[in-house]
Amino acid sequence: MQRRQFLQLSALASAQAPSRPPNFVILFADDMGYGDLACYGHPTLRTPNLDRLAAEGTRFTSFYAAAAVCTPSRVGLLTGRYPSRAGQPNNTGPETVGGLPLSEILLPQLLKPRGYKTMAIGKWHLGFQPAPYLPTSRGFDSWFGLPYSNDMIPPWVKTDRSLHLYRNADRVERVTDQSNLTPRYTDEAIKFIKASKANPFFLYLPFAMPHLPVSVPKDRQGRSRAGHYGDVIETLDWSVGEILRTLKEEGLDQSTMVVFASDNGPWHDLPPRMIAEGVEPWHTGSKGLLRGSKGTSYEGGPRVPGIIRWPGTVRPGQVSQDLASTLDLLPTILDAAHIPLPKDRVYDGQSLLPHLRDGQPSPRQEYFYHLGNVLEAVRQGPWKYRQGQQSAPELFHLDRDPAERYNVASQNADLVAKLAARLKEFAAEIHADLN
Repeated sequence: MQRRQFLQLSALASAQAPSRPPNFVILFADDMGYGDLACYGHPTLRTPNLDRLAAEGTRFTSFYAAAAVCTPSRVGLLTGRYPSRAGQPNNTGPETVGGLPLSEILLPQLLKPRGYKTMAIGKWHLGFQPAPYLPTSRGFDSWFGLPYSNDMIPPWVKTDRSLHLYRNADRVERVTDQSNLTPRYTDEAIKFIKASKANPFFLYLPFAMPHLPVSVPKDRQGRSRAGHYGDVIETLDWSVGEILRTLKEEGLDQSTMVVFASDNGPWHDLPPRMIAEGVEPWHTGSKGLLRGSKGTSYEGGPRVPGIIRWPGTVRPGQVSQDLASTLDLLPTILDAAHIPLPKDRVYDGQSLLPHLRDGQPSPRQEYFYHLGNVLEAVRQGPWKYRQGQQSAPELFHLDRDPAERYNVASQNADLVAKLAARLKEFAAEIHADLN
């Protein structure tokens, strides 16, 4: 009965809705682990706003970033294509000239002809020099944020460049204190929403946190039982709450899809260069019960929180065990805005809208795990085949063994051969390497 009533209300809302397309907000954490939210099982972190977002929408338990490190993960989200296919499988940095190839079409470039106002707030990390690689040259009307990760300064990285905030194409402020980045980004988001409400809008907010070195405003320190890292996560949750409150106050709740995810899992096994200036090994997040972490092709690397909410369209209170990825966000958003995918390139994402709205199975049946330009693993349904550089082939049944503790390759030779062949075939298709 509940499902029937929801479908009836959804159909009624669609029939009564104006022709104006919906708004889209993507909130993208940096290095937040699969287990870092209360609704994903953390025992002490308090994340009431994100928990409410999940309760009012769909929470995915097998949601994957496009890669397990920063730049290629963002490539996949904004292009709907695996980073090797898109030509940017590795991180950029302070000395990088160029970045994501200019031939790639980003999500905001596809939305703007439909009348969308677009803004990026936060970490870009897809290239910043020369100017054609900046967000404002790639579909965003405006940008306020950092050109790359917040640790790409001395003493953590050898560079002569200081870290600057940009306003559009201009460096406007040297960053010496990162503690107020989350509140400042939140203020910018609220201003953009209020200023853009007369038009459909797309807001992309890739937070700086909780990428190391983590920091938090003084007035929010010492609040979390999970310590310094907990303060950072709970500040992000506060930010999400402020954005949701603004959408409601401005009458935009029913017309806005909000997505929350992370670019990859927590940064464990820190390199020695990071243990400086107060950074401690325990300033990183939780992978939950998963194996591996950022920079690995085990589940703790690319498997992240994934929540999508759109009142009246996305079914509330759903927990989906189906496969989904940030690769699917571009096709999903274009589908919701009634914008066709360009026909001149191959997309690796598929629209999740029938799954989110109607309860149909997710269209994603497989996912490929990248590290740089190396293809290390493939998942089909519950089965994951992995061939690492220094290990024998591995096969895991992720539904019954999400922690990847039991390698059952020797008992399933035919399946191993099938998935190994698929990995080789796809690597050739996207010009990736194999171990």
